[in-house]
Amino acid sequence: MSRQIDRRAFLRRGAAGVAALAAGSGLLAACSTDEPGSDRKSGSGSSPRSGGTLRAAFVGGGASETLDFFNGPSALDLVRARAWHGTLGNLDPSGPDGVSYGVLKGIDISEDLSTYTLHVRPGVRFTDGSELTSADILHSLCALAAQSKLPVYRLAAANFDLTQAKADGALKVVLSTLRPIADGRMILCQGNFLVVKDGTKTFRKGMPSCGPFRLTEFTAGQGSAFERYDDHYGHVPHLDGLELRSIADSTARAGALTSGEIDFAHDLSPVTARTLADNAKVEVVPTKSPYLVGLSFQMNMSVKPFDDPRVREAFKLAVDREAMVKTVFYGNAEVGNDLPSIGFPDYAESLPQRAHEPERARELLKEAGANGMKVTLTTGPETPGMVEMATLFVEDLKQVGVQASVRELPPGQLYADFPMYAALPLAGSYQMPIPALSTYQMSTAGGSTSAFGWKKSATDGLVAKARAESDEAVAKKLGTQAQRTRWEDGNQVLPVFKPNLNVQAKGVQGVRDDLFEQFPGFSQASLA
Repeated sequence: MSRQIDRRAFLRRGAAGVAALAAGSGLLAACSTDEPGSDRKSGSGSSPRSGGTLRAAFVGGGASETLDFFNGPSALDLVRARAWHGTLGNLDPSGPDGVSYGVLKGIDISEDLSTYTLHVRPGVRFTDGSELTSADILHSLCALAAQSKLPVYRLAAANFDLTQAKADGALKVVLSTLRPIADGRMILCQGNFLVVKDGTKTFRKGMPSCGPFRLTEFTAGQGSAFERYDDHYGHVPHLDGLELRSIADSTARAGALTSGEIDFAHDLSPVTARTLADNAKVEVVPTKSPYLVGLSFQMNMSVKPFDDPRVREAFKLAVDREAMVKTVFYGNAEVGNDLPSIGFPDYAESLPQRAHEPERARELLKEAGANGMKVTLTTGPETPGMVEMATLFVEDLKQVGVQASVRELPPGQLYADFPMYAALPLAGSYQMPIPALSTYQMSTAGGSTSAFGWKKSATDGLVAKARAESDEAVAKKLGTQAQRTRWEDGNQVLPVFKPNLNVQAKGVQGVRDDLFEQFPGFSQASLA
């Protein structure tokens, strides 16, 4: 049965409703170029449909939330954008070459790895009736993504010469690589490269879009509402509508779910999810490897004493990883080894697990003349567990003689001013689950602003060689060598990989079928 509600009323009551819930809930080679299959029919005749409006809650960015997803750092900004706009493609570890396609139907790579040809899927239409062409792809990549402040969107420009990108007719885009790369499909099809119409400069309600839903309402810090787009090129949603609500507090999201206000709560804290495990009305649906989130602490090598490798090693040895897994996540997480991307084929699983050695940490700090050093760890509740882990890490540091303290920012604010964030001496962070070499290229190579002072051309070279290697075994060996340099000398303490603890009402289905990294989509979701 349809469960439509007054969207305008929902947006008006947003903040007040959240506050009431928080106070009263009491809960803690060319890839496949096949057209979409029979279950992904386009047009208004697609079936079956459950109808109704699914309501989902996420951590947002408050007043800083934006429709301009190219510059929106919160999880909700990206989830909203993926409901609204078409994607080039998505990472898919089980698919050919590790990707599946969206508005593209395939990507050809030249034998010398210097040229990528993107084939646009014919018949993809924007909501204004116009057909998506190569011009729209070029504008989205070259004019918008390349100018983004966020490293994830600058990744295309770091690998392809976008100044020389060109259209070859209406349905082909030709990109030249800046250096030979074999993994460019996984760069372009990460799920975050979304397509808007050529000429788009501002993002607003009513703008042409080609995603599974049309945006009908948006209020920053409160939520957004959508209706199904019946001429979506792929799987036309079963749902009549979708509402995405901005609820920063995990307890409030859980309260909204159990009271029937929402149908899906994203990324609850471990303690909150634990209280819902025996609730017959809801279902806990954690993400699984490789879709685990790496929780880390970044040491800025441009700030003393983190320019000293002995200090960086001491901080890595000081952390009690097992205690974090047991205390913060009740054992439902994996111990990290100071490298991102666990579970992906290029992850360096052969490196030894770093131990908890507080005595050695104290010795290293003394050798570096840094015993008794003072440091503030800046973090925020961008994803559950970040603040709790920072609290434990500070205690671990105190045990080895560091005068450490925690500075907690409000939800959605840690990355809001990214240049200021990247200048912090010690900062909490989380890594989205993408392959290891792509992660390095996105956040670390070439002295990236998000590298926190890491500038190692030799490691950059190893990563470049690995990414240019078509032989998977050789690429794996080179990639492992590069990751070893980060493990030995790097400035990242990554103690834990945690699943996203999503919880949904019984009867909700299909959310996992549209998963991007740790962010769910709703193009294939249905209600009971």
